[in-house]
Amino acid sequence: MSTETAVKIDAKLVKELREKSGAPMGDCLKALQEAKGDMDAAFVVLRKRGMASAAKKASRSTNEGAVGTYIHAGGKIGVLVELNCESDFVARTTDFQELLRDVAMHIAATDPRYVRREDVTDEDIAREKDVYRAQAAASGKPANIVEKMLEGKMSKFYEEVCLLDQPFIKEQTQTIAQLIAGKVAKLGENISVRRFARFKVGDPNWTVATTAQATTEEAQA
Repeated sequence: MSTETAVKIDAKLVKELREKSGAPMGDCLKALQEAKGDMDAAFVVLRKRGMASAAKKASRSTNEGAVGTYIHAGGKIGVLVELNCESDFVARTTDFQELLRDVAMHIAATDPRYVRREDVTDEDIAREKDVYRAQAAASGKPANIVEKMLEGKMSKFYEEVCLLDQPFIKEQTQTIAQLIAGKVAKLGENISVRRFARFKVGDPNWTVATTAQATTEEAQA
């Protein structure tokens, strides 16, 4: 008998992890057994498996889905977001609709400028790198240290402006990409954010973001 199967897990823990992660009960039990009953460690196990599952499905086309909305602050902030999946059946499930609302709510709260890192413009990347290099160089540190500092600064920059890199506002231990990956693992279909728009009353800097892939597909249509 393996170590995992020998570990006895309280059913209440399995239910708690199921509610926290949205993963199937069987997967929650296995994760808890692997983590020897540690809830946080089990959650990490499920997240890793979700990302692996999402990676396998990432190449599958997502031509179905739904558009969700979120209105906040007494009608002062509004968000439209298009979330895609592979079938209309999945698009109508409670899990998909909950994910759609969560993503829209997150966008309302954090105001990202892009969907993915790949969508950030060359101009924005060059500008940020120039600023960070100047800051690091001013510290008098060696060139190799400056480059490492630059990597860290750019990673933080992507987290600030890219939706998928941002920590989910309702669960800071996981990113939006990991949140979506968890639903991919549960629903068995590829899921992707295609585009979103965020408007705030009186703010001229409203945001409209579309993935580079979607823009290419529309140009070819």
